[in-house]
Amino acid sequence: MRALIVLAHPLADSFAHAAAARVQATLEQRGMEIDLLDLYAEDFDPRLTAAERRAYFAPGFDAADCTPYGRRLQAAQKLVFIFPQWWFGAPAILKGFFDRALAPGVAFAYQKERGLTPLLTHIDALWAVSSTGSPWWVTSLIAGDPARRDIARGVKPWICPKASFRSLTLHSMDAMTRERGARFLDRLEREFQRF
Repeated sequence: MRALIVLAHPLADSFAHAAAARVQATLEQRGMEIDLLDLYAEDFDPRLTAAERRAYFAPGFDAADCTPYGRRLQAAQKLVFIFPQWWFGAPAILKGFFDRALAPGVAFAYQKERGLTPLLTHIDALWAVSSTGSPWWVTSLIAGDPARRDIARGVKPWICPKASFRSLTLHSMDAMTRERGARFLDRLEREFQRF
């Protein structure tokens, strides 16, 4: 079993990196093979070019720049996104990953008559781990739960609709104590025992 962990935070000493390390260790203890894709460390270019956009739905779309990422997605049975929520959304680099790596021929097939057909249906679990400086009620009630909205409703149905989904968010991060951070990491370990 192979899990792809997509990490989107520029700071190596961030809480997102600590969360990714805990998730990776937990899944490795369960015998899973882990592919950690640190978008910043791998210098992923999130910019969809004019040529890519123009050809996006054309037959034979060439996602050559993102082919290595597509192969990694196609090799995974489980997918985890780990990121902070900035301005009530994912960092631009993760949005760019959605735009460029979840491309036609990789994540879905497109036919004008039928629309999108998911191609990553072998992925049986898609989970999101995020953090936000806002309290839960602002994130959920006012902002509409961005992690769930963007991934469960905006990504999952179009690439792996039958995959299980779970969103785990650390709220009020800016006021977090060391103990509270440790409790959240422990929670991740417990939750990912069931991943």
